[in-house]
Amino acid sequence: MRAMVIDRQGPSSVFHEAERPCPQTRPGHVLIRVRASSVNPVDYKIRSGMPIAPDFPAVLHGDVAGEVVEVGEGVSDFAVGDAVYGCAGGVSGTQGALAEYMLADARLLAPKPSNLSMEQAAALPLVGITAWEGLERTRVIAGANVLVHGGTGGVGHMALQLARTLGATITTTVSTREKTELAESLGAHNVVLYPETSVEDYVSSLSVNGEGFDFVFDTVGGENLERSFAAVRRGGWVSSISTRRQYDLSIMHAKGLTLHVVFMLIPLLYDEDREKHGRILRSLTQLVEQGQVRPLLDGTVFDFTEVGQAHDYLQAGKAKGKVVLRGFS
Repeated sequence: MRAMVIDRQGPSSVFHEAERPCPQTRPGHVLIRVRASSVNPVDYKIRSGMPIAPDFPAVLHGDVAGEVVEVGEGVSDFAVGDAVYGCAGGVSGTQGALAEYMLADARLLAPKPSNLSMEQAAALPLVGITAWEGLERTRVIAGANVLVHGGTGGVGHMALQLARTLGATITTTVSTREKTELAESLGAHNVVLYPETSVEDYVSSLSVNGEGFDFVFDTVGGENLERSFAAVRRGGWVSSISTRRQYDLSIMHAKGLTLHVVFMLIPLLYDEDREKHGRILRSLTQLVEQGQVRPLLDGTVFDFTEVGQAHDYLQAGKAKGKVVLRGFS
């Protein structure tokens, strides 16, 4: 089969096309004819050096959408011809999606939303699961006052919409006026242009009695986690997807905060509780088909052979929504 592989970690130029053996179906797995994938920041981090890459020559990317062509022993949820999607590989111990065929653990998959194209569906798994877990851990409920940082980013645009389905009041931060309109179209009640507005100002004007938000979802990381601590009320909850640095947690202590860190690749890396990802995706499929959630895609679509360019595009901050790739024709 055709595949885009890397023989070592490095810049985007390490990708090249190669012929690889087609995976052999095994119990509990299905073989997928890959139609699309998407780029997530973790993909270019793995490519450039993050120590969780598959064995070389490595096929990267976790997000996949396609059709089942073979079903392994013990799989009863899927049949040949089913359209499926999931985040099912691209890390140590698994082949990724940048190939004609991908062997995937059936527990990690769900039926593709019927009202989405393959490219649209491939944009959802990693960000959808991450957003779901972040909101689930902070126990967001109807009537809650929620702040989502980066409301038009990959995880952010999903967290914004999912929190809205729970009946929360959503405030989100964005970097440009163009993104303000996008965030509003996704259902944000309040949009903050953060380069022009201080944390103190939007907490004062948009949270209840100016005391801070009930829940803050930080999809940005870095110094933004400290801004999240400043924005949440006393006794509130913060979820973050990026905490790889040192922080002064004095404010957490002073405000009695709870911090949840979400790393959705753990089930893939350690083969634990993979069924949960399948369950989340099935629920996400229902919300998408009901029109309550939709993926936000960048207008530029790449082919698998252009994966290096897609990585550069996302890494340079040019994308407005998820960057997707079409599979080999």
